[in-house]
Amino acid sequence: MGSTQLETVPEPKYWHLKTVLSEALDSEFAVGEILPNERELAARFGVARATLRQALEQLELEGRLQRRRGVGTTVAPPRVGVAVGTEQHAWPGAAGDAWHPVDCVQAVPPSAVADILETDRDQPVHTVRRSRMSHGQPVAAELLYIPASSVPGLTAIDAPSGPARARAVLRELQHLELEGQDRAVELGSARADDAKELDRLPGAPVLVVTARFVAGGRTAALSVATYRADTCRLTFGDSGGVEIHHGPERRAS
Repeated sequence: MGSTQLETVPEPKYWHLKTVLSEALDSEFAVGEILPNERELAARFGVARATLRQALEQLELEGRLQRRRGVGTTVAPPRVGVAVGTEQHAWPGAAGDAWHPVDCVQAVPPSAVADILETDRDQPVHTVRRSRMSHGQPVAAELLYIPASSVPGLTAIDAPSGPARARAVLRELQHLELEGQDRAVELGSARADDAKELDRLPGAPVLVVTARFVAGGRTAALSVATYRADTCRLTFGDSGGVEIHHGPERRAS
């Protein structure tokens, strides 16, 4: 990498640095390659380390870079398209669902979730944890909140714990007639538990998709899914499958 000094520009210095770094990623680095440390990069571009960190954080948010535990900052692979729309009248766990059950416990949900479910704030609900993979890598983690009233036929004998109980809860949910569903997407930061599951650092940018499933005129289930913002491009449509968009071979994009 040759030496490049920044010229005076109208936009913030970190934003111009981001553009310069992006060009360097395209021309000088391969996907998965580790970047020099912050001290070396700051010296090369003649900027303060605080300015460099702002630029690196922006590139991570845009999916150009990844921070990996015990490795450092690497060039990210192209994002994959992940469909978050599901077929009409499809409950979580229905045929073709891309999620994999991990566990299920009865626990008191966050107060905001309890309000949406219209349950008492101290009332436990079934909390199903699921994961989603692509190309052998974790791309999303989900917490699915289901009140006991939505699965009245569930018994502890059928499936006492773990993935088996998660599947049993989802099977019971299929007995309800789904009247509608809606989704909302927002940018967030990875909490410690989600970061560990997604192999990210706490505070890393994530996309949070909240889905509400309605039956009997009430919210019968609520899904809060956390997607890796550095590797996922969410797509919306009628298909609930994962769409992997393979681009042309390239070094970094």
